[in-house]
Formats: sequence, C-alpha cells, structure tokens
Amino acid sequence: MKVLLIGSGGREHALAWKLAQSPLMTEFYAAPGNPGIAEHATLVAVNVDDHDAVVAFCRQKAIDFVVVGPEAPLVAGIADALRAAGFAAFGPSAAAAQLEGSKGFTKDICARYNIPTGAYQRFNNAPKAKAYIREQGAPIVVKADGLAAGKGVTVAMTLDEALAAVDDCFEGAFGEAGAEVVVEAYLDGEEASFFCLCDGKSALPLATAQDHKRVGEGDTGPNTGGMGAYSPAPVMTAETIERTMKEIIEPTIHGMAESGHPFSGVFFAGLMMTAKGPELIEYNVRFGDPECQVLMMRLKSDLLPLLLACAHGTLDQVEAEWTDDPALTVVMASKGYPGSYEKNTPILALPAAGEGEKVFHAGTSLKDGALVATGGRVLNVTATGRTVGEAKDRAYALIDGVKWDNGFCRRDIGWRAVEREKA
Repeated sequence: MKVLLIGSGGREHALAWKLAQSPLMTEFYAAPGNPGIAEHATLVAVNVDDHDAVVAFCRQKAIDFVVVGPEAPLVAGIADALRAAGFAAFGPSAAAAQLEGSKGFTKDICARYNIPTGAYQRFNNAPKAKAYIREQGAPIVVKADGLAAGKGVTVAMTLDEALAAVDDCFEGAFGEAGAEVVVEAYLDGEEASFFCLCDGKSALPLATAQDHKRVGEGDTGPNTGGMGAYSPAPVMTAETIERTMKEIIEPTIHGMAESGHPFSGVFFAGLMMTAKGPELIEYNVRFGDPECQVLMMRLKSDLLPLLLACAHGTLDQVEAEWTDDPALTVVMASKGYPGSYEKNTPILALPAAGEGEKVFHAGTSLKDGALVATGGRVLNVTATGRTVGEAKDRAYALIDGVKWDNGFCRRDIGWRAVEREKA
C-alpha cells in the first residue's frame, strides 16, 4: 500500500514511526515531514496548503491512502479535496472539522444534543463580552473561537485577567482566530484527554492521556501547545470511560450526522473530571501533540488498518490492542517559548534510544547537513516503563543525553500520576 502522511511535527513523527511498522506498507511519503520522519518515509516538497498540488502528487504516485496529521489542513478542507479526487483519506471534512475550527460551533452542538460542558456565551465584540464576564465573575474561561495553535485559551482566575484576555482576542493577538470569542464557565476538577476513532457511524475507543499545558513546573505560567504527556490517565477509570462514550462521544457522532456533517477521523476530547462526572472542555479533530507520541508507544496493533477502517466505514470490524505499560513524553522546547525564541540553534547530539524509548522530532530541520531547532517545541523525548515513575525516569535519563544549549524542559512531567503511585 502506498501512503502519504501530511504534516511535520512530533505527532506526525510518531504516526510515521508507527505506520512504517505495518506489513501493508509498500511505499511511504511525507509532506513536508522533518528529519525524524525522514527515517521512515520519503520526504516530498509539496505545499500542503495547495490542495491541487497534493492531489496531483497522489495521482502521480498512485497513492492509496492519505493520513492527515495537523488540524489546519483539515479545517481548510484537504480531506474533501482528496475524497473528491477519489483518494481515501484519514481525517474529517471541513464541515466536521469545525468541531476544532470553531469553539462556538462545538458549544452549540453540545447545547443541542445535551452533551455535558460548561455554560457559555459567544461574542463578536469586546464590550458585550466584558459585560457578561463582569456579570458572571471569576474564575472564568476566555477562548478565541478559531485555531490558535493551543494558545488561544485563558483560564482567568481574576476579572482583570479575563478582561485582558478579551482585549487580546479582539486586538489581534491570535489573528482571525480571535474575531469571535467564547466565554464559558470555569470547570473545577482534573483534566484528561480521551481518544476515539470514528467512521461516521461507529466508534472505537483508543486510550486516555494527560498532558501538561503550562510552561512552568507545578503547572504554572502561560499555556503552551503542551510540555509533556503520559498515558494512560489514572483519573479515567473504566466507569468514566463508559460515561464519556455514552454521554459525550456517542451524542456527538449522532449530532454531527444529524446536522449533515458526519464525522470520520479521530475525536480528541479534552475532558474535565468534575464532581458531576466527565464534562467536555473542547474537541480536537486530530491526534494530540504530544499525546499521540505516548499513544503510539503503547499501541500494540498495526495502526494502518485502524485508520483505513475509519476512511472505509468499517470500524466495527477492527479492534485496538494496547500494552498496559505506561508511556511518558517530555517536550524539549526552545528557550523563550511560548514567547519569542531564537531559531536555527544547533542540536549537537541526540541519545541512542533503547527498547521502549524514542526521541521524536517536532521542530527540527537540517541546515548544511547539521540538525537545528526551528520551532518552539522541538523534541519529544519518550519512554515506557512498568509504572509512570519508571517511564519518567527513563525519559529524563534520555534527555540528559541531548546536547542542545538552547533547549529547556519541565522536570516534573507526570507528577500527579507519580504521586498516585506512591500513595
């Protein structure tokens, strides 16, 4: 089978690593890819924003299946263009990708189909949003409606912080993503991520994870795209997974189909475990980054047939097998992230990864044959273990073998789970 993978981040390196293990794979391409993905696939210089160019490449190489990694091409309709040209693709249509592309759209779906989530209002101007915030009080959550690379959400503990977040959105801090704002109730509890494949009719639960969004240790400082993650999430029991499927995922599948936007791809449900049970914070329509890295480390099944089943509507005929061993990944980022940072800093050495270990490339490039850091989040240093604590120790031992002066990481990834294991 000839496969094209769209994307260039750590999530895509994890997908490439796992897909390349499939005995079904005969030819594997990635656009644009990164130096880590190049270990598994042939990199091609196709502009993924140019859907006609992607379709032309697929025709030229007789591609059988396209796997779309990131959210932006999905929201822009790349899966629609591929399917219209007769190519099987993993990922939702542009209409279904609104679940991530518009937070207001998702909230409206939740309201219509009684999916548990925080109360909310949508605003297209600052004065009305601020009046609502003053009326509700803090803590409160302010979200840019559109895609903002994981940075358009402010969990405001004070009124001043919430009002400033509204100004940030409407004054262009997040570009077009902030043209509309969703203000919602603060949910109290512990966050978890739940992943589930869907073919428009059936759902296949995958696994749970927890990530660390904030840049500083102890989960402090500004939000980022994610500084590390581990799987499974101890806070999600068999009972909460069952409730999540019945109360959140299944009504969403039904609601999207009834609304004329059947969903095919992966649901990434950001959840809050509240006193009432699981409530939806937000949906993403692709694998998490860095959650995908720990999921792929734990997945025993061949990934390719699972993704194909989504595209072909045969998800009820496959199942996924997982190892019980936890996996943990630590993000190494450029100093200054999530603010401004220096680009093209040299990464002099990466450690040799043993069994159950992998360094995934996220924001790297080759410059004159040398590896350099080009992004904010640059490496995902990942390991498995019999416990989260053991996986953590192995990941940090690997990190100590990275020679990159401009890199930093949090040293406490997995702290909640490690504390639970000690209890």
